[in-house]
Amino acid sequence: MALYEHVFLARQDISGQQVEALVEQYRGVIEANGGKVGKVENWGLKTLTYRIKKNRKAYYTLMNIDAPAAAVDEMERQMRLNEDVLRYLTVRVEAHEDAQSAMMQKRDDRPRRGDRDGGDRPPRRDRDDRPREDRPRRDRTDEAA
Repeated sequence: MALYEHVFLARQDISGQQVEALVEQYRGVIEANGGKVGKVENWGLKTLTYRIKKNRKAYYTLMNIDAPAAAVDEMERQMRLNEDVLRYLTVRVEAHEDAQSAMMQKRDDRPRRGDRDGGDRPPRRDRDDRPREDRPRRDRTDEAA
C-alpha cells in the first residue's frame, strides 16, 4: 500500500466537533477500503490568503494515510460531494514523519524569514541620508544611455 499525506480545509461555519466528525467519516471510508489512518493533526481555524467559496477562514486538518489508491480516490470523491469541505490535497510520500508537522511547531523552533543574525545575506545598504539638494543629480540622458 502507498503512503499519503492528506490535508483538507473545512468551512469556518462548522464547529470543531463537526470537523472531528468529518475526520471520523473519512477514516471510516479509508478503513472500509483496506487502508488505515495514522496521525491526524488539527491545525485549527486559520485565515485564508484569498476567499474560497465566500469564506475568509477555514479549519485545516492533516491526515497520514496508508491505503491503496482506490481508497484515497473514494475519499476524495466523497469530499467533492461534501459542502463543508472547501479544498483538499493528497500527496504521495515515501515515509511519514513521526514528529509534529511544521504547522504545529512553535514559532521559536522554526527559522525566521529574513533573519539577520543567523542568515547568510549581506547587510542592508543604508540609503543616502544626505539632504536632497546635496545629492548628485541624475539627468535623464544618463538613464537613456
